[in-house]
Amino acid sequence: MPDMDFEGKHFTLDEAQSLLPVLEALLKRAIEAKQSLEEIQQEIQALSTRIFLSGGMFLDVEQLRRRRAAHDTHVQQAKDSLAEIEAIGVQVKDLDTGLLDFPCLIDGETVLLCWKMGEERIEYWHTLDGGFRGRQPVDERFKTNKNKPERPN
Repeated sequence: MPDMDFEGKHFTLDEAQSLLPVLEALLKRAIEAKQSLEEIQQEIQALSTRIFLSGGMFLDVEQLRRRRAAHDTHVQQAKDSLAEIEAIGVQVKDLDTGLLDFPCLIDGETVLLCWKMGEERIEYWHTLDGGFRGRQPVDERFKTNKNKPERPN
């Protein structure tokens, strides 16, 4: 079934492959920011629990302010990295595993080239509703697909 409603960018396999170094750096930055966020959230939650259980306590307000500022910085880093990836036209499917999808036009249908951090190359694709479980190996259609979808002037 051709996908006529897809308005976003389409990539050839070669184009998508050439973007991997930049995308991997952006993903790593977003993942590291997310991990730092989770650590700070755990610290703040543990502090809140200690305050509640002890009926109150003296706080190092300056340290807490610095941790909250770091939290906000990490939130912004993650958002900025994800926004850059999406601005390129790539879909972030799972930040924790570094899973990306690249829209690709094959035989008049939009499919998704699928790449997961740690993989050397883009070697899989799936239909729009097939998801990660529906991944199939890239075949010759993708390797010879040099044509971009025609856009009216």
